[in-house]
Amino acid sequence: MVDSMSTPPPRAANDLFSDPLDTHPLWFKPNLFLSPTFDTESYISELRTFVPFDTLRTELQAHLASLSHELIDLINRDYADFVNLSTKLVDVDAAVVRMRAPLLELREKIEGFRGSLEGSLVALRNGLQQRSEAAGRERLYSCVCFVWLIVEKLIKELPSVPADWSNGDLSSSIKNAMSNGTSLQPVESGTNLRETQSMLLERIASEMNRLKFYMAHTQNLSFIENMEKRIQSASLLLDASLGHCFVDGLEHRDENAIYDCLRAYAAIDNTKSAEEIFRTTIVAPLICKIFPHGPSGMVAGVSGDGLENDYHQIKQCIQKDCKFLLEISSAGYCPSRSSVAKFRGEVVYAEFMKQWNIGVYFSLRFQEIAGALDSALAATSLVLIQNSHSGRGNLQDLSLKQSATLLESLRSCWREDVHILLCSDKFLRLSLQLLASLSFGYEWAVSAVPDDFVYIIHDITYVATEVCGGYLDHVLQCLSSCSPDILDLVKQSILQGGKSLNDLAPLAINAIIEVLVDKAVEDLRQVKGITATYRMTNKPLPLRHSPYVSGVLRPLKVSYLVAIFMDLILQGFSGWGASYTYLTKETRSELLLCAATEITGHYYELAAELVSVARKTESSLQRIRQGAQRRAGASLDVSDQSVSDTDKICMQLFLDIQEHGRNLIALGIEQPTFQHIVPCGNVLLLQISKV
Repeated sequence: MVDSMSTPPPRAANDLFSDPLDTHPLWFKPNLFLSPTFDTESYISELRTFVPFDTLRTELQAHLASLSHELIDLINRDYADFVNLSTKLVDVDAAVVRMRAPLLELREKIEGFRGSLEGSLVALRNGLQQRSEAAGRERLYSCVCFVWLIVEKLIKELPSVPADWSNGDLSSSIKNAMSNGTSLQPVESGTNLRETQSMLLERIASEMNRLKFYMAHTQNLSFIENMEKRIQSASLLLDASLGHCFVDGLEHRDENAIYDCLRAYAAIDNTKSAEEIFRTTIVAPLICKIFPHGPSGMVAGVSGDGLENDYHQIKQCIQKDCKFLLEISSAGYCPSRSSVAKFRGEVVYAEFMKQWNIGVYFSLRFQEIAGALDSALAATSLVLIQNSHSGRGNLQDLSLKQSATLLESLRSCWREDVHILLCSDKFLRLSLQLLASLSFGYEWAVSAVPDDFVYIIHDITYVATEVCGGYLDHVLQCLSSCSPDILDLVKQSILQGGKSLNDLAPLAINAIIEVLVDKAVEDLRQVKGITATYRMTNKPLPLRHSPYVSGVLRPLKVSYLVAIFMDLILQGFSGWGASYTYLTKETRSELLLCAATEITGHYYELAAELVSVARKTESSLQRIRQGAQRRAGASLDVSDQSVSDTDKICMQLFLDIQEHGRNLIALGIEQPTFQHIVPCGNVLLLQISKV
């Protein structure tokens, strides 16, 4: 078969001495269109430098016409076979039925194979999990056995003094704890004995600490349960031996032995025993010596200046018999800032701190804490907590998920399992950043309703109270080891953050007031209809207020009543709900007062404009009438004594504003406050009354 895409059709007779019809310029290569990597933009950008767009469009249209012609030829060539295809499709349904049965059978086999394969996969995963757990238990068992062998070996090497065991302090079970091949080797007493004992006891305490660590990760294992009694016996033996060595070191003022014993007590986290031994061995005899008691229980030999003498003896005892232990126990600490700086500058300290990498730790915590709040604030709408409507404005509950996330993020910065003292400055900065994050992300405000702002006011008040109260106390407690100057700076910064939260509440209040005013202004626009009612008509003077006045304060009435009468919520104004019960009485009063002020101000502006326009119109009409009378030769002294349209309009406004004032008073605004709210309205009343 000849490829029609590559071989040009034969030349026509009338085109014998010219180029073929499908001949293209050298720059136009149709074969490029068939390439799988063909890109139109790159193709056009290459040709635009030397080929005009009109020329390129002409060539493409010609190529399209050629392709259409070839397509028509192909269809015409195989048209007979295409038509005969329908006559050859006989009994297709039966063939489909015959093919469906093996296909269904194949599907069942595949599903069965898949089920067995999934079962095998689950079993394999369970086996691998059990194998991993068994390997972990085996490693822990090896670690426990290795450490225990070290403890046994060290206990065998532990020297003893027969006098240590003659006091009856140890029970027979402890004495026989190491009966199976373990014994205490007696050596000569003296300084070498104490130093050897103290060093071995420190080493045993360190290994016992490792052993407890491994045991904490191997709970409910049989081999650990079998070793618990032996480990407890060894622990009791260590406590007893350590106590005797510490007492011996105190009695002989052996600094090396005391230092090793203190390190051993610190290793097993039993410093209280060391304190108790020092209290009974050193402090108690000194106190009994300074304050001797006779048989009657009274202090013997009390003189006039005895108290001063006792204080002097106590100071001497502390200086002589107690200070040495303080110097020994503080030998591993840095007593000055210069020593701390020198210690932190050591290479060993830097290498040790690299193992913890505090910066990476805080970065992870930062992403965890700030990321949760960022996700909550990124929502396009406020999310209510489902149980936030359980009570009537319970101030102990937050109403929005965003607020709860903020408070939880703030508390997470200072949780015991999160906060690190070395990162206190960073966690404080993160806390202040969280408090300042509410200044961003107002996408929800586009679709917000008044209820949303009510929830925001409640949550802002609650979070600000918590930040300046219990939260601040908790932060100061976490930083109690810092200097008073630092604590004062921390307190001031957190209080400033709480104040920044409180500063957001007026913005939400203003948003609610704006909605209330906008709804009231819709009814106030009916004021302009008074002119059409009385201008150029014969209606009499009005005797009652206009109907629109009752609807001006309807939004205020509804929101005020909903906050007070919960049984009217379902029947209340559409768009206002139980959210107003979250507002305090003071906040509701502020909303009512400010909204009434704004509405009355708009009322005054509309009424004043209406009166001004009416008077100007009346003046113009009067001049026109006077001109007509002058041209007619009538007397100019004759005046119309009837009530003008402007008088009727002003009288109607007078009655309407009176009703508006009564409605304001009915909302709970007292008379002095009313005088303060609507000074503009009062001036307007005076202006109308003069008319």
